[in-house]
Amino acid sequence: MPPGDFIGLAEETGLIGPIGEFVLRQACWQACEWQRQGLEPIRVSVNLSVHQLRQGKLVSLVRQVLEETGLAPHYLELELTESQLLDSVEHIIATFQQLRDLGVKLAIDDFGTGYSSLSYLKRIPVDYVKIDQAFIRGLGEGSEDAAITRAIIAMAHGLSLKVVAEGVERQEQLEFLRAERCDEVQGYLISKPVEAQQLASLLQLQGSK
Repeated sequence: MPPGDFIGLAEETGLIGPIGEFVLRQACWQACEWQRQGLEPIRVSVNLSVHQLRQGKLVSLVRQVLEETGLAPHYLELELTESQLLDSVEHIIATFQQLRDLGVKLAIDDFGTGYSSLSYLKRIPVDYVKIDQAFIRGLGEGSEDAAITRAIIAMAHGLSLKVVAEGVERQEQLEFLRAERCDEVQGYLISKPVEAQQLASLLQLQGSK
């Protein structure tokens, strides 16, 4: 089931808290499990809800989960969508700083569509910006999306941030992003969503090359 079909309802009913905690624990456990299987460590990324930030327990929860699972903090990345940055900005900045002090990586998801002030980007301690797939999808259709994507990459690099392009599905998109020095990509061109066991096989295959 796509997240858009249930995340809104989960937030309205308050279920986003226990769902978010379960996902965080499962992601960290699975990352450690792959390492126990002898695979090279990889960074796992978990989406946050602004409701989790409002509860004020996120930092202690992340610390507890990292200690329980044994995952090194720099292998965990937490994402917040750009549109949520306008909600309780000062609280988000303080929380993100505490998370960064733990060693966790932080990212702004769906960047370019949230209408947030660029001054926030300067103040919020993050490591990555993730370009919204709407711009990546339109790279081959006209100059506007290419210009926006190019500008986001340049701006992020100017702020010493890394850039991830979302929704990469075609080879020409990958070639454009590579030419513009985009740091990382995700999308169906790389892999469709797979279960943990299948991903382990892919990681093993990659490690043997």
